[in-house]
Amino acid sequence: MIPFNMPPVAGGEAAYLKEVLDSRKICGDGVFTRRCSEWMEKRFGAKKVLLTTSGSTALDMALLLCGLRPGDEVILPSYTFSSTANAAVLVGAKLVFVDIRKDTMNIDETKIEDAITERTRAIIVMHYAGVACEMDTIMDIARRHGLLVVEDAAQAVMAMYKGRYLGTIGDFGCYSFHETKNYSMGEGGAILVNDEKYIERAEILREKGTDRSKFLRGQVDKYTWIDFGDSYLPSELNAAYLYAQLEKADVINEARLRAWRRYDEAFQDLNRKGLLDTPCVPKECVHNAHMYYVKLKDLQERTKFIAYLRTCGVQSVFHYVPLHSAPAGKKFGRFHGVDEYTSRESERLVRLPMYYEITEEDLDKVIAAVHGFFE
Repeated sequence: MIPFNMPPVAGGEAAYLKEVLDSRKICGDGVFTRRCSEWMEKRFGAKKVLLTTSGSTALDMALLLCGLRPGDEVILPSYTFSSTANAAVLVGAKLVFVDIRKDTMNIDETKIEDAITERTRAIIVMHYAGVACEMDTIMDIARRHGLLVVEDAAQAVMAMYKGRYLGTIGDFGCYSFHETKNYSMGEGGAILVNDEKYIERAEILREKGTDRSKFLRGQVDKYTWIDFGDSYLPSELNAAYLYAQLEKADVINEARLRAWRRYDEAFQDLNRKGLLDTPCVPKECVHNAHMYYVKLKDLQERTKFIAYLRTCGVQSVFHYVPLHSAPAGKKFGRFHGVDEYTSRESERLVRLPMYYEITEEDLDKVIAAVHGFFE
């Protein structure tokens, strides 16, 4: 069976893990934690990057840093992972879901402004499949209404919008390094703080409410409890595993892009015949080949498609069930406007195998299976 996903291994992980074990320094904020943060700050141009225990806790930190209070409202897409919404629920905010665009599966920027009320405090955007939301429009709306913007860029490491890396455009950006992502530390993530006024508070929040980060830099002679915080700091072992992949980030990225382009070229004939839809990447976006998906006619055809590919030895999977239709979505939020595309498009979408070390032989097998279904 060709798996849907396989965690990346760049080659240097074992040596770096041994280095950490030999040092006996396995808690966070060691050499490899700093290397990872500095690599991302330099590569992406972020003001500050802090590794976290997951993409979910990076989002939790971002919403806490927004200073939201119970009763405040946050606008977000319904077609996203539960972590995007949980971060807002954590601070007591009300979820206001809006529809997505049919072409990119991202939040529909034209639906945001109508959903703003006197209680709206933030907008969370999620860059689906590493393809950017329409950030110029979204940032303009946010600035005119005095709102903060959090980029859920869990799927978007190395992706860009108009020459800027995703995660660095909003007030906060959140990456995931889960094993399903392009770059992995097993479980882990990072928060990008793009406004300097939030950096010190972010460090305190991440270090259990203390100014330990200042202490480690020699800025204070002892550290103490300053404010509310939690433990969002990953192990040095996780950071070491990740750093081996960041060193080969471009190699991994190009390998995934080659596989993505191979799929895309192979399925254009089916697209032209109207048998399936292939991904849309707007010209201002540079994606990172996080996933390759196709859209079938409807839920029934998708179900048959997934089952057929399995008989061919290919694992394919659907994706999110819209949050506004879930029990928690109904409890914590509401859908603003008309659900024109969110539910319908979510029922059509299926993801194909995509990972760093996928072979040409396996790509051939997947492509043949997809064509075989329609034949």
